Amino acid sequence: MPELPDLAIVADAFHAALAGRSVTAARAPAPLAVRGTPAELEALVGQSLTSIKRRGKLLLFDFGRDRVVVNPMLTGRFQLTAPGAPLPSRTAVILAFGPRPGRPRGAARWTRKAAWMPADDAAVEVRYRDPTQMGKVYLMPAGIERVVPGLTDEEIGPDADDPTLTLEAWRTRIKRHPGELKNLLKNQSFIAGVGNAYSDEILHAAGLLPFRKRSTLAPEEVDALYAATGATLSRAIEVLRERVPPTFEKQARDWLAVHGKGGQPCPRCGTRISEVKPGGFVTSFCRSCQH
Repeated sequence: MPELPDLAIVADAFHAALAGRSVTAARAPAPLAVRGTPAELEALVGQSLTSIKRRGKLLLFDFGRDRVVVNPMLTGRFQLTAPGAPLPSRTAVILAFGPRPGRPRGAARWTRKAAWMPADDAAVEVRYRDPTQMGKVYLMPAGIERVVPGLTDEEIGPDADDPTLTLEAWRTRIKRHPGELKNLLKNQSFIAGVGNAYSDEILHAAGLLPFRKRSTLAPEEVDALYAATGATLSRAIEVLRERVPPTFEKQARDWLAVHGKGGQPCPRCGTRISEVKPGGFVTSFCRSCQH
């Protein structure tokens, strides 16, 4: 599943490439992935894209009037390409954009002069594909109330990289959430954006076992978990900036320290990494240096 670092790269890149352009065509080859009507999709044509942002594990496309929210879930992926490029299988939604006056405000510095960046005077498409159609594209026309699951105030906490999530705020929030540490990190109402893979990485960096109860943490371990969360996600974003473009549908995970590395030596202590699959989801950890 795309997590905060994956979607941070997509949001930065797509904002830099698309903001300021107007929609020239909008279609849904796989309409089951769309929550909204054909008329609402068609109404995007002519609207200028003002920004693309990430919130938790969702992408928010804000237009001059309307909004589109994409929750890619397990199998949703994105493609940025020129019109006429071969259409990937199971493409669900295609938004075509025309030229624009120039680079938009708020474009991430790392995208400047990138070789993959489409020229401002060129047409470009963003495509969302999903082999299982598990993910959803929510059309949010102005004036129409439509709930996006996972985006309500009750369901989503601060983003894990939100600057307002200070150590003091972390200490306060974590007291409200019992249970095992891996489930805690994956709980979007605690912090948003972390999933199965990066929860393993954060816990390894903090030296904490994934099945340990939050209630057993000493104050210094609570603080270590906070530090590991910030450091792990920041490093991941830096790595993915180099590894992902221009193929934004690619998910690079081979460089991770422990997740999916069962049987390989722990990069910190050399002990063979353990791997279990509770509920069908892989959990990877080191029995020696995580306690």
